[in-house]
Amino acid sequence: MPDHSLVFPGQEYRRRITALQSEMARGGLDALLLTTPADVFYTTGFLTRFWESPARPWFVVVPVAGEPVAVIPAIGAELMGRCWIKDIRTWNAPDPVDDGVSLLADTLISLVPASGRIGIPMGLESHLRMPIADFQRLQDRISPRKIADGTNAVYRVREIKSDAEIAKIRATCAIADAAFARVPEFAHQGTPLSQVFRDFQVALLQEGADWVSYVAGGAGQGGYGDVISPADDCPLQAGDVLMLDTGAVRQGYFCDFDRNFAIGRVADEVRRAHASLHAATDVALADLRRGMLARDLHRILSEALVREGAVVGGGRLGHGLGLTLTEWPSVTPLDTTELREGMVLTLEPGVEIAPGRILVHEENIVLRANGPELLSRRAPVEMPEITG
Repeated sequence: MPDHSLVFPGQEYRRRITALQSEMARGGLDALLLTTPADVFYTTGFLTRFWESPARPWFVVVPVAGEPVAVIPAIGAELMGRCWIKDIRTWNAPDPVDDGVSLLADTLISLVPASGRIGIPMGLESHLRMPIADFQRLQDRISPRKIADGTNAVYRVREIKSDAEIAKIRATCAIADAAFARVPEFAHQGTPLSQVFRDFQVALLQEGADWVSYVAGGAGQGGYGDVISPADDCPLQAGDVLMLDTGAVRQGYFCDFDRNFAIGRVADEVRRAHASLHAATDVALADLRRGMLARDLHRILSEALVREGAVVGGGRLGHGLGLTLTEWPSVTPLDTTELREGMVLTLEPGVEIAPGRILVHEENIVLRANGPELLSRRAPVEMPEITG
């Protein structure tokens, strides 16, 4: 079997398959059926922007013992052939009558005993990337084999990043750090926010991003209204807070952090809010330890903000990060996921400055044996001020 693949050596993928198979055995699964871009990339190294086309389904089957099998449209055979796996089965797609269903069913029947269980991720932040009607036909074809919830088998493995993965995420964060440092070059009073967004994406690409899957932000007097809106054409004004947030991608791995900028002098309450976010993040960087739960991190950040006199914003205060812009867990009061060494997370405290006006701050970390290690360059204590 080839010892090479896209992005990582073949051994990295073999390690992942072995880990998945251990979790599958623990959960009584005979195979995993994976259909999403992140899961296919994670197991095979198959990296392409062609996922933007919804016309074709793609499948990887991981048996509880043995090598994985790719069941894919013929258009992907050459690229998959440059990955580490050897068993690649193809059909000519799209096929309006049988778009890979028979080939996938035959593959599963050959790998899974009649009494077997086939796991598919079914939990939060998962989805099935194939037509529901085809999935129903697949279930009929493979009966009496059962479809089961394979969420834990996938999540428990993917949430712990290898050193090689962490290095990729760190490199993507460095690209964003460099692009954020260039924001004063193109974000000025009178510049439309839409132009700032475009120039920021250009800067990310120039600094080495392969693509920019996500850019959001906002600008306004005394804060901004939300953190997910597309840009409008309103020009930046003196006293505005400008926030930019990016999920740039390098070799398949995301960063996800934001930075705030003052356009001229901003109001004192904004400066106090920024200071509270910075202080709360410092507390999390000092106190977070492996073995805590996601809800413990939420409590650490929330209590630190309250001590600073801030009003804690709604929603989660961080999340996992890696092959997708956001991964599990969610830093909420309800998430009991154990935080383990090797997890890559965002620290994302937010505060409400006034009704309809918020401020958020985000850093990317990896959780080590003795606590968090920053992957993004730490934001300055004082909000950078752009003059002119």
